[in-house]
Amino acid sequence: MNASVTTDAPQPQEHVPLHPLPPGPGAAADLTLQLTRLGLNAPDLGSAMMPVLDALVGQTAAVGAGYFQWREATLAYHARSASGEMPEGPQMAALLAHGLPGNLPLLRALERADGVLYFEETQGSEVAAGFPDLGVRALLAAPVLSRGGQLVGALLAHVFTPHVWTPAERRLVDSVTGLLALLAARLDAEERELAAHESALRTIGLCLEARDAETQGHTDRVTDLAVRLGGQLGLNDTGLRTLRWGAYLHDIGKIGIPDDILHHPGGLSPEMRERMQEHVADGVRLATQLSFLPQATLDVIGAHHEWWDGRGYPAGLKGEEIALPARIFAVCDVFDALTHARPYKAAWSLGASLEYIDDLRGQQFDPQVVDALRAVLADGLPAVM
Repeated sequence: MNASVTTDAPQPQEHVPLHPLPPGPGAAADLTLQLTRLGLNAPDLGSAMMPVLDALVGQTAAVGAGYFQWREATLAYHARSASGEMPEGPQMAALLAHGLPGNLPLLRALERADGVLYFEETQGSEVAAGFPDLGVRALLAAPVLSRGGQLVGALLAHVFTPHVWTPAERRLVDSVTGLLALLAARLDAEERELAAHESALRTIGLCLEARDAETQGHTDRVTDLAVRLGGQLGLNDTGLRTLRWGAYLHDIGKIGIPDDILHHPGGLSPEMRERMQEHVADGVRLATQLSFLPQATLDVIGAHHEWWDGRGYPAGLKGEEIALPARIFAVCDVFDALTHARPYKAAWSLGASLEYIDDLRGQQFDPQVVDALRAVLADGLPAVM
């Protein structure tokens, strides 16, 4: 099995080939310079590893290399990036699905290692136990540490035959793994911060939902659908993340809406409707206090009730004046409201809901987003319905 990338995380936006290195003592330094340029522009840790893995496969005897990152939820190290030829068979498939267990002897050894571990022959090695079963006979393993010195990842390169790692190969590996220590510390910290933000924002959305039990599950359903539509319309990983965050917080302004309006069993009076509409501006004011939120997330909160033809609120924006994430979310929000019971209505069927949205195509909704909704639903309903 040949692989350029094996990952459960955002993939690199661009795969830049490394220039062939001339022989000689300066080769490692030249390679490190190339990798530094690529790594500093990498959007995430998995992407930063790709040129390093390519270098290991292209500049040493290694036929394949992979980067495995710690995931607290599973207590395992999961594949983020891979290059070259990977082992095959059910054991490798299980490893890719479930990760390398944290108590694997090799990973325990990396927690204590001062540098790269080299194995010229894995058979008979207690530390490399399990790798001969994959057909891996020679192995190098480099620890990737956090700023606090904790093992957060492992860079592995392998050969399917015994191999004596040469001094030139070791110099090259030591050089690039020194660079990795700097890149990994920065990028791992950034990814952990983003994960913490994600968890906190989803919790806020669920707390708002708990106040309004009739819409229970709305946050996760509408977020799932919005991300699927965003992918259909070509949003990149950053765009999908900001869209998710906007979906979590879209109704944060309702925290100030009185219960007698929020839980009103029928149609709202003009006064009630005016107060309800104020939740959009209130939401933007609240969300702005979270300084890490990007503008695209604030756009979802502030413009998901705007209409394509300009008849929405609060600003009466029209067409592409409305940011694409907000136009995407607007369709998802209405679709979920139609297909699930609310205090003032029963749940509509899928067909009736799509017919309603089609009738407002080009009026309330961006036509291309409506088309994307139909395409996504043709592939299956959202995971949380």
